[in-house]
Amino acid sequence: MRTLFISILTDESMHEALKAKFIEGNPLFMSFVAITLIIGLTLCIERIIYLALADINTKKFLSRLEKLYKEGNKGAAMEHCRNTRGPVASICLQGLLHSEDTSEDIERTMASYADVEVAKLEKGCTWITLFIAIAPSLGFLGTVIGMVMSFDDIEMAGDISPTIVAGGMKVALITTIFGIISAVVLQIFYNYILSRIEHLTTQMERAAIELIEILRK
Repeated sequence: MRTLFISILTDESMHEALKAKFIEGNPLFMSFVAITLIIGLTLCIERIIYLALADINTKKFLSRLEKLYKEGNKGAAMEHCRNTRGPVASICLQGLLHSEDTSEDIERTMASYADVEVAKLEKGCTWITLFIAIAPSLGFLGTVIGMVMSFDDIEMAGDISPTIVAGGMKVALITTIFGIISAVVLQIFYNYILSRIEHLTTQMERAAIELIEILRK
């Protein structure tokens, strides 16, 4: 790995250095780690885009909704919710649809629908956590197999030589390093996704409380 870090500081491209280490680490096992990283990143990017599209200016949305409802234009307020993307608008629409019910019933309805919206936001997150766990596990598997290869080479040669041991140990260490790096990258994206989900959940709770106050007035 020292050559990989040196290449970053020299004229050698990082892409070529990573490619060389990928081949040295046994393409078979490194391919499994790479596939895990690619699929995990694909899921992360999909969630990030989905959550970005689901986020709106809640304050502006609720201000417009309150104005329409106070003017007695409930239909326009509902249409405003339908034309606005995201879980906040969906929850407010459910509140308006049940505006004739008691405050407790409206609150229960919105809470139930909020659970559905949160489930949509968290869709695919379990798969991301799975790939976070799989990536280092594949690296550790490469470590074990690399050590077995070293012992096989020693047995065949009938002698313990640094050159013989180095080949298997290189596979062991490189696969472990790349497995851990993949897991760290996915974990960073996953934590960002969780922060966005938490932000949207907070906005949903705020919108539900304010809508109930609007309906009471």
